[in-house]
Amino acid sequence: MTTAESTTNDQSVVASAPALDELPAPLREPIRRYAAVVREALGGSVIALTVFGDALSNAAGESRREVESVLVLESVELPLLRKLAARGPQLGKDGITAPLVMAPKYVSASLDAFPLELIEIQQRHVTVFGRDHFQELAFDAGCVRLQCERELKRVLVGLLEALLASTGKEKAVALIEADARRVLLRTLRGLLWLGGEKAYLPPTDVAGRVEAKLERKFSGLRSAIADPSRLHWRDFDELYRDVESLGEIANAW
Repeated sequence: MTTAESTTNDQSVVASAPALDELPAPLREPIRRYAAVVREALGGSVIALTVFGDALSNAAGESRREVESVLVLESVELPLLRKLAARGPQLGKDGITAPLVMAPKYVSASLDAFPLELIEIQQRHVTVFGRDHFQELAFDAGCVRLQCERELKRVLVGLLEALLASTGKEKAVALIEADARRVLLRTLRGLLWLGGEKAYLPPTDVAGRVEAKLERKFSGLRSAIADPSRLHWRDFDELYRDVESLGEIANAW
């Protein structure tokens, strides 16, 4: 069989993969194209493609989000990754962001250092082809708690730094909180994981579950997660106080 024939067969396998049926209908064709591009650019060095995150949610009221993914490679070969990078503009039109790149041994070696990122993948993902490297991962609660504390402190420092760089403009404040949104969602899901809630929650439900769990309101968090583009100085102040409080809570959780 020629290389071209092999590539065509690989792409046809991807195109008919049952995993695509697990995706929301609007994502199936873009992910099918993405998988074909990955196979073409990386060949045998890619052993699995997993897409994950909020874009895979069918939750009511969720707007279309960028698709996040992980490429699991047998070995990292920079010339091949450059070939994939050259297809970036094409993939960007389909809402595909630059993927995470991991080797199988890196996944298992990262359980203590990056549990929140791996929990995020585990909770809502579809493996388009190859072996699922994430479903059976097990996490240590102490490592999860430590990263929650670290991320909340990082958000606080980032909010203060960005505030000082904003020159007092309302629009800049909204951009600050938009940047913090993803880290906050990941960390809130980590706190809920520590509280025994292991299943995926769409962004629209995360703040409410944290409030129910802790029996208190976090209006700044709610606003930042709901629509950062409409936030003002009052919202920024509330968000800062909420993150500050969560840091104290995470330390004692």
